[in-house]
Amino acid sequence: MPFDSIATGIAPSSAPISDANRAGNHVWLVAIAEDPKTGEIVQGGIEDQTRQTLRNLDQAVRAAGGTLADVVDLRVFLIDRNDAKGMNKVYAEFFTTKPYPVRATVVVKELLADGLRIEITATAVLAPA
Repeated sequence: MPFDSIATGIAPSSAPISDANRAGNHVWLVAIAEDPKTGEIVQGGIEDQTRQTLRNLDQAVRAAGGTLADVVDLRVFLIDRNDAKGMNKVYAEFFTTKPYPVRATVVVKELLADGLRIEITATAVLAPA
């Protein structure tokens, strides 16, 4: 099945990647803690970075025609296992009702952008267009 890239309104990456792709009712997304206008990494601790990452995820899924309630699966990448508590605190502000998405949280050695503490990939299933 062919897929389309979704214009999210978030500053594009210089790498050959998309922030959101849609095929049928499925949307695959990636979000990091970047200012959506400038692409600069948000400074601050894990709570600040998680909040911006989830705001960007919300913006991207809305650009595809959905909401965070349509997200069925997430993969959270952290560079420090001690960040999990702060990430979970902010995560609970965005995902407030059941059923919650399936989620895996993985600690990695590092992420590509300097200063980046979190990256999230997600899958959403939208109502038929």
